[in-house]
Amino acid sequence: MLWQTVREIEALKPTFVSVTYGAGGSTRDRTVRLTGEIAGETTLTPVAHLTCVGASRDELCYVVGQYAAEGVNTMLALRGDPPTGLDTPWRPHPGGLDHAVQLVELIRSLGTFSVGVAAFPEGHPESTDLDQDARVLAMKQQAGAEFAITQMFFRVEDYERLMETSAAHGCTMPIVPGIIPVTNVSQIERFAALQGSAFPTDLAERFGRIADDPDAVVAMGIDVAAEMCQRLLDLGAPGLHFYTLNRSHSTIEVYEALGLGAITP
Repeated sequence: MLWQTVREIEALKPTFVSVTYGAGGSTRDRTVRLTGEIAGETTLTPVAHLTCVGASRDELCYVVGQYAAEGVNTMLALRGDPPTGLDTPWRPHPGGLDHAVQLVELIRSLGTFSVGVAAFPEGHPESTDLDQDARVLAMKQQAGAEFAITQMFFRVEDYERLMETSAAHGCTMPIVPGIIPVTNVSQIERFAALQGSAFPTDLAERFGRIADDPDAVVAMGIDVAAEMCQRLLDLGAPGLHFYTLNRSHSTIEVYEALGLGAITP
């Protein structure tokens, strides 16, 4: 399933594909190998996720070295969620790092890597307000980040506000909006709750009326995502980042709905 999706996405010729990271060592080595295989066996440029969770500074340096050895030169530096759950306080690993800013600095100190970071259209769950969140994003850029990818969101207005607020703090790097076409309402609501974002009530009601028809949910998810993407592009978004969850159908449909061309995997 995964490699089928990789090949189907490859046909779209994206700027990059991001590969989520198994923190704490559980799937880390497998993730590094997979990311390296994408770099070596496809035309895609993989962006490897790296988090501060469950690793000392030395271990993080080792993982960066593993990625470099696999030919992976672009990374997404993330603090990561508290390993004991989102409703618990964040505590760094002994000898580890406490913030994504520090991880950006570490990666940049180890070689000529391109580093991206996360951005939060509705604010990070631990931020006191959106202004503080924008200041942190600007700090990530100052530390060496070259681009940002947002968490998923469903209101274009949240992205527009993020762009304005971050610019006011001197943030000039591209901020790519993160989009997830709805294919399963309960799953999306669960994901939104986990990252501290909102699934708008009006949207939930629209999907709720067709929740018993999976095909209709997928079709509406494509329509809603395509409309949102067009509005984002019209606002000047530098691109679109799709959270595919290892499935490509809806992303390809949105791509084609935007008039970017038919795809033959």
